[in-house]
Amino acid sequence: MYRYDNYDQTLVDERVTQFRDQMDRYLDGRLGEEEFRPLRLQNGLYLQKYAPMLRIAIPYGMLSSDQLRRLASIARRYDREYGHFSTRQNLQLNWPAVETVPDILAELAEVQMHAIQTSGNCIRNTTSDQFAGIAADEVEDPRPWCELIRQWSTLHPEFAYLPRKFKIAVSGASADRAAIQVHDIGLRMWRDAEGEVRVRVLAGGGLGRTPMIGDVVCDDLPWKHLLTYLEACVRVYNQFGRRDNKFKARIKILVKALGIEEFRRRVDAEWQHLKDGPQTLTPAAVEAAKSHFPEPERRPVSDEAIAAYEQKRQDDRALARFVTNNVTDHKVPGYKAVTLSLKRRELAPGDVTSDQMEAVADLADRFSFGEVRVTHEQNLVLSDVPVDQLEALWQALDDLGMANPTVGTLNDIICCPGGDFCGLANAVSIPIAQALQERFEDLDFLYDLGPLDLNISGCMNACGHHHVGHIGILGVDKKGEEYYQVSLGGNSTDDASLGKILGPSFNREDVPDVIDKVLKVYVETRHDDERFLDTYRRIGIKPFKERVYA
Repeated sequence: MYRYDNYDQTLVDERVTQFRDQMDRYLDGRLGEEEFRPLRLQNGLYLQKYAPMLRIAIPYGMLSSDQLRRLASIARRYDREYGHFSTRQNLQLNWPAVETVPDILAELAEVQMHAIQTSGNCIRNTTSDQFAGIAADEVEDPRPWCELIRQWSTLHPEFAYLPRKFKIAVSGASADRAAIQVHDIGLRMWRDAEGEVRVRVLAGGGLGRTPMIGDVVCDDLPWKHLLTYLEACVRVYNQFGRRDNKFKARIKILVKALGIEEFRRRVDAEWQHLKDGPQTLTPAAVEAAKSHFPEPERRPVSDEAIAAYEQKRQDDRALARFVTNNVTDHKVPGYKAVTLSLKRRELAPGDVTSDQMEAVADLADRFSFGEVRVTHEQNLVLSDVPVDQLEALWQALDDLGMANPTVGTLNDIICCPGGDFCGLANAVSIPIAQALQERFEDLDFLYDLGPLDLNISGCMNACGHHHVGHIGILGVDKKGEEYYQVSLGGNSTDDASLGKILGPSFNREDVPDVIDKVLKVYVETRHDDERFLDTYRRIGIKPFKERVYA
């Protein structure tokens, strides 16, 4: 994974010193609340409902075991001994004291981490596929390109105060696991007939108050022009994006208002000032970025060991369930990627304790070259596990409560912190997730349903990505009371779609019954082995609506 050079370390250390001075002036009353606000936001510090929240950047979702241990230590010392992994591959601390944040940032800098640009109207953490570099269907490893984007976008002087926040996602595989169509800019790496890397650039995607699927701005961008073309896109947004209304300030509103043809024309016009300029990528620059992501020294796994693993999988039903749902194929024979579930009723989805973080760091050292990935589904991944060690890992995860064989099922719920923490939320999210997990906990039932994404957001900001859940749940306010709106048919992968609202909202107690009725319609009407999303697209929303509101 990427390691800081002297320039990186100096920049992050100096940023900590700057913010410590800003914090001191704020606490002394020499900086007012409005003056301090943009300063704290660009260092990831929010003032939430009950306490501050600090969002820590995890670039393209990659952590070393030492970094995870430091996060565990920080959560234990400065918070309430846990952290929350978000859908943006970041970690959030929900209870730090404001005055301790500079100390937290200083400790993060010691392990090459920071909170720069994890909030504010700037380019946020670039995200990617959690299986980048090891996926069997990968065309190009997106991580070096994400790192080049990170370096370009960090503290970019022209983009410090954009009309609104700006999010970029990058995919390099044949299947989109980075949700590129619902980002401000989505990038798809592909190769032409000569094997050269090309980039498909999408713009104007996003969720929130006005959800939209992105449009293709450039389908065939040569790799060397990646940064200059991105700069042109963000310049056009910075110049023409609305600043008079924050609800209409995202780039998706600009693309929709102009139309994709006019937006493309303006980007191309701006690009003429940048194309082939100093930010044009060179083979040396790309190779330097790629050098930070070398292949680990994997030991060969014998055919006999692979056969023994397959036999054990057949003989042990519990292991087979875990492998089917939580284990992903690897590009190297004899290796697998293993997803660690962070979905238990006693903790909010995405939450992990300090003790668990330290234990996972130890497992990463033991089983996966000291590397951990954060997923968009709020789970963790060990990316390089030899199959002859998979059973031992599974048993260790079971002891930690992280071996739930439910990844990709109804119980693998994506959920924002909601009204239990966030001052913007209209309703709580976590209790809804816990009630659904309790209602639908039978594994045989979950497996019979097949792949099913259920996403919950506590407000229209859509931090739980409810718009792209196969089943989405949105907390709404009705005259001071919490209600929940259900949508069906969303999807964040290649055939991305936005869910359609089922009808009038429901009170909290009714939500499990509503979801139960939706699932019964699916089970009764599906064809053999048909996924929920396929059934919904075939029969439409009407049968679900009729059953729920009968």
